[in-house]
Amino acid sequence: MILITGATGLSGAHLTLHLLRQGEAVRALYRTPESRQKTKNLFDQYGEGDLFERIDWHQADILDIPALEGAFVNVSTVYHCAAVISFNREDEELLRKVNIEGTANMVNLSLAHGVRQFCHMSSVAAIGDPIVPGGEITEECEWNPAVHYHDYAISKFGGEMEVWRGFQEGLGCVIVNPGIIIGPGFWGSGSGQLFSSVAGGLKFYTHGVTGYIGVWDVVRSMHALTERKISGERYILVAENLSYKQIITEIALRMNVKKPDVFAHPWLTELGWRLDWLLSVFGKKRKLSKEAARSLHKVSIYSSAKIQKELSVSFEPVSDVVQQTVTLQKGMLP
Repeated sequence: MILITGATGLSGAHLTLHLLRQGEAVRALYRTPESRQKTKNLFDQYGEGDLFERIDWHQADILDIPALEGAFVNVSTVYHCAAVISFNREDEELLRKVNIEGTANMVNLSLAHGVRQFCHMSSVAAIGDPIVPGGEITEECEWNPAVHYHDYAISKFGGEMEVWRGFQEGLGCVIVNPGIIIGPGFWGSGSGQLFSSVAGGLKFYTHGVTGYIGVWDVVRSMHALTERKISGERYILVAENLSYKQIITEIALRMNVKKPDVFAHPWLTELGWRLDWLLSVFGKKRKLSKEAARSLHKVSIYSSAKIQKELSVSFEPVSDVVQQTVTLQKGMLP
């Protein structure tokens, strides 16, 4: 039996579908019936409604150890995809609870129940800075505690430390560090917000660069790594490094809407997050934190050479992934 956390999110739902297509027995965690509906909608859009019925659902929060115990019965492999993604400082406690403490719970229960393989979905945010300033970021780049990292990055790095602790205690562990994951079904969260923002008439762009990858490449890589029983390694998953302008222009092109055409200078985004903070004082939900605003201008170039050599694979071009996402997403919108 395979156990998946985060099965009601973009990566976890696609991973669940992929494994079921391979004939695997899958148990998936969920917190609320409403969250399961998102996964069902995704399966239906792919024409796999029958496979959805094969999921062994188990209701539990990864912070609730007693509720989690029953989920580990007869489990040999765990894919830990559940996480909180936020660049809002007000979410610091939640990030640490879910991304660090929640991961520790999953590791401890895996050790206690004799799980053989543990695949942890981390993030490129948990990778250190390039060895040579301005150079490529690889798995060898070390985390520098003297550098100021945002709370999300710290929480993902902390989660990784829990996984490596489990590895030292005998758990077979592998970590994947994907860039921004693109795929359909979850328009209101994660990378889906890029699509909904462009569809809503986003005007601004920046020249910040980061890595992007399609969700199917992520889940296929995770499955392949566990199939090969690779342990004690981490892998960056990035198909292409693109500027923010490039990715949102591509999305606009595929959605047939006006592309953003106003460059947001650093001074403008600095003003933007301050105004956003001021509005939050009067009760408006924050949309742009200081960390998020500054990340829009950061240039980070990631290398996926390690996993491409390990698995002898190449990843789908991001433009193709964007097209597939837009095409499928149209059928999911109300």
